[in-house]
Amino acid sequence: MPVHFIPAFTDNYIYVAETPKGAWIIDPGCAEPVLDWCAEHTLRPSAILCTHHHADHTGGVEALAQYFGIPVYGANRRIPGLTHAVAEGRLTLDAETLTVLEVPGHTRDHIAYWWENVLFCGDTLFAAGCGRLFEGTAAQMFHSLQRLAALPDHTAVYCAHEYTLTNLRFAAQADPDNPVIVQRQKEAIAQRARNEPTLPSDMALERASNPFLRCREPALIRSANAFDPATGDDPVRVFSALRRWKDHFS
Repeated sequence: MPVHFIPAFTDNYIYVAETPKGAWIIDPGCAEPVLDWCAEHTLRPSAILCTHHHADHTGGVEALAQYFGIPVYGANRRIPGLTHAVAEGRLTLDAETLTVLEVPGHTRDHIAYWWENVLFCGDTLFAAGCGRLFEGTAAQMFHSLQRLAALPDHTAVYCAHEYTLTNLRFAAQADPDNPVIVQRQKEAIAQRARNEPTLPSDMALERASNPFLRCREPALIRSANAFDPATGDDPVRVFSALRRWKDHFS
């Protein structure tokens, strides 16, 4: 299933996923680059899928929905122009069956879409990182990430931002003896030097190098306790310490 990248703003990616009977726009933060891309590729999308309500993911929804006359799927009415509210479970669209996963943390009603081992996870899971906690709790985000980490190894991870290099710099400090991170940094630096996306990642790579999925590992427990000596070894508390550390990392 072809997935196309449309860069937007400074570091967003809007995706267009082609299926045999349709094409879906995922998280259109603005309309103009999508309209230009669709015109260039003579493609007419059949639906818009939103992972959450933040403006850099939904700013183009209403204009695109009106222009193409297509439905808008998302968790609730905080999505502008929403026509179909979805929840945990199966969603049939253009003869394809997707799994909708509720993954609160970044926002309280964040969702992800998974099918044919392709995951659109918005701002929950990033390449080598995770989203900030704007509305949810550390426990919610930890459990949401664990849900995503349980997907098959070869699941292609399409997150919504090009944050990989910054995330890997943090990962290298939090997990300094991890050779997977070292190799991943080299590859990501080369990709960005060629102006290429560092995405998609895959779930096996995330489990091996993303500190927020490795909160039971001794190295990450040590780093979390170095940041906050009251952390202990509970994985949710380790996650919370790492996330708070990352919030102030530059």
